[in-house]
Amino acid sequence: MRTTLTLDDQVARELKELAHRAGKPFRDVLNETLRNGLCAKHSRPPKPYRLATVSLGGVRPGINLDKALSIADAIEDEEIARKLELRK
Repeated sequence: MRTTLTLDDQVARELKELAHRAGKPFRDVLNETLRNGLCAKHSRPPKPYRLATVSLGGVRPGINLDKALSIADAIEDEEIARKLELRK
């Protein structure tokens, strides 16, 4: 099929350079490039990234995770008190 295309100057230069290096006609390089682009569009999507999980150990004895926010507050309060003591 014969048709007229308007290519960006940079795209046309790259296609001509590719045709020159491959020793192929411009038309063949253009068709191969378009075909490859269309095939890539219909190919399978990449596999989702998977990360293996690892155990960081169990909960220390005496710590109740149901009250995690109050534990975090207590730890923060202790750290603030320690920093204030260092300033004296």
